[in-house]
Amino acid sequence: MKHGKKYIESAKLVDRATLYDPAEALDLAVKTSSAKFDETVEVHVRLGVDSRHADQQVRGAVVLPNGTGKKVRVAVFAKGDAADAAAAAGAEIVGAEDLVAKIQGEGFLDFDVAIAAPNMMGLVGRLGKVLGPRGLMPSPKAGTVTPDVAKAVEEAKAGKIEYRLDKTNIIHCPIGKVSFGSEKLQENYKTLLDAINKAKPAAAKGQYIRSCVVATTMGPGVRINPAKAVVTD
Repeated sequence: MKHGKKYIESAKLVDRATLYDPAEALDLAVKTSSAKFDETVEVHVRLGVDSRHADQQVRGAVVLPNGTGKKVRVAVFAKGDAADAAAAAGAEIVGAEDLVAKIQGEGFLDFDVAIAAPNMMGLVGRLGKVLGPRGLMPSPKAGTVTPDVAKAVEEAKAGKIEYRLDKTNIIHCPIGKVSFGSEKLQENYKTLLDAINKAKPAAAKGQYIRSCVVATTMGPGVRINPAKAVVTD
């Protein structure tokens, strides 16, 4: 892969052979940002589990203390009082059969998070092939299937993110923007890694966190020492 001059200059700040402490790695990630836009900072964590086995799945959701820096558009599948509560909480899109029909018929997907009241899942289940591959399918594990849709909307707006293993046993998550600065990014990083650590399956054997890398949208990866990846107070 060929990289531009800015990337090459930024990469010179990072020693690829070094495993950094989290604080130092995030500080470096901020320093290596060279794009004209406010880059997202992402964490990539490879776990010592096998996602093919049901008892080794790692999935959940957590509210980052400083949010993600992204304006989140929320769609809610609900009726009656629940629909009214969702709209009052700030959901941009609220509907039931009409929303399902719009997604099925028009391919409407102009939202970042989908939330559903439990009594709507019979309808929403029809959208599995559309929403699932895009990571938009409401799920009880992620807290996006809930009777308290208003609270779920507020949490999504406040910076709630979902973490889950991909097929290569890696979790990819945004933890904020470069403009947050190192300190706020460290707080978000710690919250995410603590949640991943607490979600360790009982069936997991050996080293749980195998590797951890932080990087900005356009910047080089900065490797974190897996033995120090989870920050303890």
